[in-house]
Amino acid sequence: MLVPVFAALKLSLLRNGLRQSSGRRAAYIASVVLVGLFAVLQLLGLIALRGHEHAATLVVTLTGVLALGWAVMPLFFPGGDETLDATRLVMLPLRPRTLIVALLTSSLIGIGPLFTLALAVGSVVAVAHGAAAAVVAVLAVLLTMLVCVALARMVATANIRLLTSRKGRDLALLSGLFIAVGAQAVNLGTQKLSDAGGLGALEPAADVLRWVPPAAAVDAVWSVGDGSYGTAAAQLGLTVAALVGILWFWQRSLSTLMTSPDSSTIQVARERTRPTDARGPARWLPAGRTGTVMLRTLRYAWRDPKTKAGWATALGIGLLLPVVMVAQGDGSVYSACWAAGLLGMQMYNQFGQDSSAFWMVAQTIGTPRDAYLELRGRALALVLVALPYVTLVVIGAAALLGDWAAFPETLGLSLALLGALLATGALASARYPYSIPQDSGYKNVVPGQAGLAWISILGGMLVGALLCAPILGLTIWLHVADHHGLLWLILPIGAAYAYAVTHLGLRLAAPRTADRLPEILTAVSKG
Repeated sequence: MLVPVFAALKLSLLRNGLRQSSGRRAAYIASVVLVGLFAVLQLLGLIALRGHEHAATLVVTLTGVLALGWAVMPLFFPGGDETLDATRLVMLPLRPRTLIVALLTSSLIGIGPLFTLALAVGSVVAVAHGAAAAVVAVLAVLLTMLVCVALARMVATANIRLLTSRKGRDLALLSGLFIAVGAQAVNLGTQKLSDAGGLGALEPAADVLRWVPPAAAVDAVWSVGDGSYGTAAAQLGLTVAALVGILWFWQRSLSTLMTSPDSSTIQVARERTRPTDARGPARWLPAGRTGTVMLRTLRYAWRDPKTKAGWATALGIGLLLPVVMVAQGDGSVYSACWAAGLLGMQMYNQFGQDSSAFWMVAQTIGTPRDAYLELRGRALALVLVALPYVTLVVIGAAALLGDWAAFPETLGLSLALLGALLATGALASARYPYSIPQDSGYKNVVPGQAGLAWISILGGMLVGALLCAPILGLTIWLHVADHHGLLWLILPIGAAYAYAVTHLGLRLAAPRTADRLPEILTAVSKG
């Protein structure tokens, strides 16, 4: 029997992992204590909801969110469980059907399943009324556990080639953005639920989720207690069908994974047949050095893990903050300026992104004109993304608030802020470069250069804010003087000001860059 073997293997992996270091052992014990405490409090809270008119609504929504978490967690934390990598079992003579039973059983061991069990038990206790409902509750808990665990296994198996590759590690770096977005969603949800009758706001979502497994199994307990036996049977049947479908797709993915060749073995042959000329949107970039630098910068943003994480965070948070402020009831169209500010910050420490490879760039810079073209290409790559993105964010904020009159001035201020940060970013890149660690960790500054990073970022932000003062002062004066009919002028004035200040910043940074090439190379090569 494979089941006890895989269960023992999972326990051995956990035990041996704790033996690696005292720090890891302490972290694991602390996480077990915290998760256990939270699970107990959650269990008691759900039991306390028993008899509440909106208890079914809450537990159905919680179960749906829990299943979503199980589905997406393997994508962002693929290294959290070594048994998720089924490619380690390729050389063993195991049949997929037998293997998935053993893997499913071993997946029920751990902190996550314990937390899920507590939520499932608390959910069914909160809505179970009567002997028949109690019997269905046992089946609902079992189905909820199996669907969640099988769903995570299916997603991990279907994407294991990606998760164990460089792109998978890039995806893991974006987990911080995922957590930030999730935290904001939880924050907004908590605020809504804290209002009088707040649980009633979940009714529309619960009406949909009560037919989505595994939340359907939990709602079946309520349906049985309410006397709706036909509805309960349909919900349980739907959950069983979903579980069978997940297991079938998991088995199919597992068979394909364990019988198909690794794509890395045929990648070289594909690259030999790939044309070297520019295709797609790259053909529209300017000719000469400017276009080459723009293409390199955009490829860094797409391929380099740290650069990609920075860009993704700026794009995500820049869109999230205006939406959150609007949802909280204290929003303003001006909050869209965050999008321009966060994207403009990507201009800082441009040479640190190159790391030790900056020596190749330095070889091509012989005059301030060369340095100017290099910096201009990097700035234009940012503008290529920032200009349409900032415009869309401002349009979205104006649409959500219904304040279209503030659109021109907000966009003008956003462009002025973007231009100011591009200018100060170019100067800071030349004057205060620092190295970015090239490992897979989350540190963005090597030890000993944190001071340079703070000076570069904070100093640049302060100077950027001062550079925006003329446009901001003009906007305030037009409001105070009651010249609202002229506020549209802020848009063309802000755009022209952004171009002028960016051009000036690049011109000032170019000779400093050309004169400090050895110092820049030394500073960015420490990672």
